[in-house]
Amino acid sequence: MISYVIAAIGGYLLGSIPFGLLITQAAGLGDVRKIGSGNIGATNVLRTGRRELAALTLLLDALKGFAAVIIAQYLWGGDTIFITGIAAFLGHCFPVWLGFKGGKGVATFIGVLFGLAWPAGLIFCAVWLLMAFVRRLSSLAALTASVTAPIFAYAISLWGFPIDATKFAGTAALLALILIYNHRANIGRLLNGTEPKIGSEKKTAEPS
Repeated sequence: MISYVIAAIGGYLLGSIPFGLLITQAAGLGDVRKIGSGNIGATNVLRTGRRELAALTLLLDALKGFAAVIIAQYLWGGDTIFITGIAAFLGHCFPVWLGFKGGKGVATFIGVLFGLAWPAGLIFCAVWLLMAFVRRLSSLAALTASVTAPIFAYAISLWGFPIDATKFAGTAALLALILIYNHRANIGRLLNGTEPKIGSEKKTAEPS
């Protein structure tokens, strides 16, 4: 029980590091929360016009989820890998330091999947890239990849990857539900046809 508590707290604290905010401030771009969607994720950092900063944010946000799982596996193993992965994701989406207003969780979701079972992370990225290429809608790509993640997580476990199928799929499903909630405004814009396509976002505030 103590290891579960430590894993949860440690995962949350690691996940709550606001790399998008820290990177843009270090680059002299001010507070990224004052542009675009107002969140601290890589997509909003991209709206500053600095692709390299967005790529770095994406990498570090994914690394948070990956590192949390790997550290838990090394220290305790067992169910702590699922607990710390979920906690890292929650830390990114709802960081206490920023009034529980963080990123939408796509990159950290990817990192958690890679930490738990790397094929699931690759499939998530492949689905995202395919949808982004076909529809040029980042939010739709993220939603599609997240919704299919539990299915592939369960399938990968059945195909012989050494991880509990039910717990892995359950973890992916929980993260997907939270990610969908975080994209509720995007879903509304997708339904009414006003969601901006990749590359068309401007540095102006949009409904969040």
